[in-house]
Amino acid sequence: MAGPLSHIRVLDLSRVLAGPWAGQNMADLGAEVIKVERPKTGDDSRAYGPPWMKDEQGKETSEAAYFMAANRGKKSITVNLTHPEGQALVRELAAKCDVLIENYKVGDLDRYGLGYKDLSKINPGLIYCSVTGFGQTGPFREKPGYDFMAQGMAGLMSVTGIPDGEPGGGPMRVGVPVIDIFTGMYATIGINAALANRAVTGLGQHVDVALLDSCIALLANQGMTYLSTGESPQRLGNTHPSIVPYQVFPTSDGSVILACGNDNLFAKFCAAAHREDLPQDERFTKNANRVKHRATLVPVLEDIFKQRSTEDWVNALETAGVPCGPINTVAQAFANPQVQSRGMQIQLPHPLAGQVPLMGSPMKFSGTPIEHKLAPPVLGQHAEEILEQVLGMDAPAREKLRASGAMSA
Repeated sequence: MAGPLSHIRVLDLSRVLAGPWAGQNMADLGAEVIKVERPKTGDDSRAYGPPWMKDEQGKETSEAAYFMAANRGKKSITVNLTHPEGQALVRELAAKCDVLIENYKVGDLDRYGLGYKDLSKINPGLIYCSVTGFGQTGPFREKPGYDFMAQGMAGLMSVTGIPDGEPGGGPMRVGVPVIDIFTGMYATIGINAALANRAVTGLGQHVDVALLDSCIALLANQGMTYLSTGESPQRLGNTHPSIVPYQVFPTSDGSVILACGNDNLFAKFCAAAHREDLPQDERFTKNANRVKHRATLVPVLEDIFKQRSTEDWVNALETAGVPCGPINTVAQAFANPQVQSRGMQIQLPHPLAGQVPLMGSPMKFSGTPIEHKLAPPVLGQHAEEILEQVLGMDAPAREKLRASGAMSA
């Protein structure tokens, strides 16, 4: 069956990661996603290499792995937005689309007659999603923004990393651009909520999402710690501010994650570790007490874990029903049989690389399952198809448009 959004067409004018991530989500859900790129250079992330994708002979192609991460399922067309006929082409496409995603600086597209106020007059049902660093309002609205900046400005780096005073201590960004990704997810949610509202009202609207806002929202329990106490939480490395034990422990040959989210799980762990005495100690019976006496309990647990291998601990704790796991490399993660069984790695045909390995969508539907069909496109790959099938242009009209410079400047 077709995907749940197979009736939706999206015009994706965004670049790099946050906006393209939202567009990719829409494509995964079955929408037709038309990616508008700059002539010759395309999306900025096409140049974010190495690494580059390799062809079937092992030779590097011109396609960056970074670009491939956020653009599966899309169709590419190049358009010069500074050219009057290029602007007219985007307006024609917007009139035929349900959703537009853009991540230009505030006001940039207004200069070309491609802002929300202009396009909503052409298509009142258009869902226009703007993804920026700081949003459409506020004193920082015109500033450029990047994931790394948001992680620092929103306080995420202040609670990520090893505590001050310890070896390697200091603020640390998350190992993937998590704010770009979460902003893309919030954009996806906002777009689909606006589509649901349009189904009732018939009207589109402007969806405004920002990196800084998303990172503030992502602070979650750490943000509420500050709002509840007036004190900024501190970095705790791989430990948890409110749950003990919930951290990494060194074993005889590596490390293991132990996640005792309640008192019952702690008792089960102690039984598996042959330390039934620990839950009987009033300092450790309840989680609140374990948090208070963290400095006493953790060294005891560290000594216990060092006595056995990671494999032994994982087997023993899984048998006991205690949440635990190893710390895998990315290669080990993709080799995990659970990851493989869930279809999180896929293969799709690609015009330059032959068959390309890609990550699959984590969304699973019983009635409208996701079907991955299109690999991330090469630059301008679908221009003829889009002009002919979406806009109904015949061959002479397409050639005239190309000759104008609107698509090849």
